[in-house]
Amino acid sequence: MLNRSPRRHDGPAGTPGYRAYAVGDVHGRLDLLEELLAKIHAELQHRPAGKTLLVFVGDLIDRGPSSAHVLERLRTYRREGIHPVFLLGNHEEVLLRILRGDAELITKWCCFGGSECLESYGVDPAQFTHLNDEEALELVRNAIPKEHIQFLESFVDSCRFGDYLFVHAGIRPGIELNQQRQSDLRWIREPFLLDDSDHGFVVVHGHTISEEIDERPNRIGIDTGAYRTGILSALGIEGNERWLLATAR
Repeated sequence: MLNRSPRRHDGPAGTPGYRAYAVGDVHGRLDLLEELLAKIHAELQHRPAGKTLLVFVGDLIDRGPSSAHVLERLRTYRREGIHPVFLLGNHEEVLLRILRGDAELITKWCCFGGSECLESYGVDPAQFTHLNDEEALELVRNAIPKEHIQFLESFVDSCRFGDYLFVHAGIRPGIELNQQRQSDLRWIREPFLLDDSDHGFVVVHGHTISEEIDERPNRIGIDTGAYRTGILSALGIEGNERWLLATAR
């Protein structure tokens, strides 16, 4: 995927005085995260912005090999002029539900990326075959630092940026934003992806993988499957300009 230069259009605009970068699903790929952050930092140095939002659209964890390291990197991320915003993805939701006591989810979680997450915290998922639910829950709770749990609990469900809305999965078409269910913002697919109506804003989302940035009139999907493709993508927005940044395969 090639990085694109800013292009002006007559459509939606970001918040005046701000630039935003929306980063797709990282899924435990610290190497790609560092590469993309370096591209963003270099661009800001070459083409400064007054104020910058750096929005992560969720699913920082699971599937890739370095979930713990990704959380620590972003938990401690500080850079002058950049305000990071973290949205809660469905993978973070599942982990938080487990940590709050839903031990029955552990086996299912391990099958869709939780095993890799646990390994990044030094836990061998094979141990769970010999544990009951309460013992498995205790193992997960002991593995994940409280600072990481507090960080995950600070994540939000959406971020409005001028004529754009950043969410993890999407929205339920025809429902006012303040009436949207958390489950839809974090999990929805087809009812949102197949809808071509004007929502009143352009939804920028992750959750559903596409080979390229999926740019439609009413939504822009930025999950390019980093954990399996090696491509982590970001969308830049400033005024009436939009552009893409991505890691090299």
